[in-house]
Amino acid sequence: MAVGPPRFAYVTLLTRTSYLAGVLVLWHSLRKSGSKYPLVVMVTHTLSAESREVLRRAGILMKEVDALHPPSGHTLAESDHRFGLIEYERIVLLDSDMLVRRNMDELFVLKLARDQIAAVHVCACNPLKLVHYPADWLPVNCAYSAVSTPKSPPPKYNGSPRPYHQLNSGTVVLRPSSELSDRVLRALDDEDAVKGFVFPDQDLLTHVFRGKWVPLPWYYNALRTLPDVHPQLWDEAEVRCLHYILADKPWISRNAPRPQFQAMDNWWWGAYDEMHEEMEKTDPEGAQWVASQVDYL
Repeated sequence: MAVGPPRFAYVTLLTRTSYLAGVLVLWHSLRKSGSKYPLVVMVTHTLSAESREVLRRAGILMKEVDALHPPSGHTLAESDHRFGLIEYERIVLLDSDMLVRRNMDELFVLKLARDQIAAVHVCACNPLKLVHYPADWLPVNCAYSAVSTPKSPPPKYNGSPRPYHQLNSGTVVLRPSSELSDRVLRALDDEDAVKGFVFPDQDLLTHVFRGKWVPLPWYYNALRTLPDVHPQLWDEAEVRCLHYILADKPWISRNAPRPQFQAMDNWWWGAYDEMHEEMEKTDPEGAQWVASQVDYL
């Protein structure tokens, strides 16, 4: 009997219309990169009917999920559901504020045990001095501070600082299973651990998969702050997936509030313009709805 192709998918989460343009640009950039695999969008009841229709008419797969509310009061809408997508052999979870710059389908064949996930390290430099960030998030404790070239991985050594063991959940590779889903759910019952999470979803995965996550190179989750804080690491040509971290997303304005982000924001707007031009031909109503959610100024 013939065996069908492996069931692989990129997965993202969409809870509100203000991030719809981000999801559509992510979808467009995946297709433009030549990816062979679909994007599945996990949606919650908070997403408008108009936005759902845009996704449906674009042929984007949707999966309805509910938010999880652990005892601490944090909301972790996607933390369990992505592990329960057991109809897929492997998924690559991407945040909706990302732009794919190079094909990265190789993540689907990355060597990964069933109880492991793969992700990049956090950058613990906190260049904007945000007060809610952990006190030990300092350049001296950042794994990337010890990296000398774009191709060098962060070193491993005994006694490395706590941030060395923390992952950034913008890009996560995993093999979904009921066992992993149960493992995450059990962790959510640990109120003492959960209430200390500063970045709920990210800290949860670091907690659950300590010693069980495989470090990915930075360029699979290239933070837009990296050129400033780690210039020795940054190489634009190596970027597979750019992550527009922080609150000032590119779709808020064509003029980046921080000048150092303008070139990278222009990448996003270039992809948006291409995507929107396509939509004007295939779904004029959807194109108008999406345009109403972004700021062209």
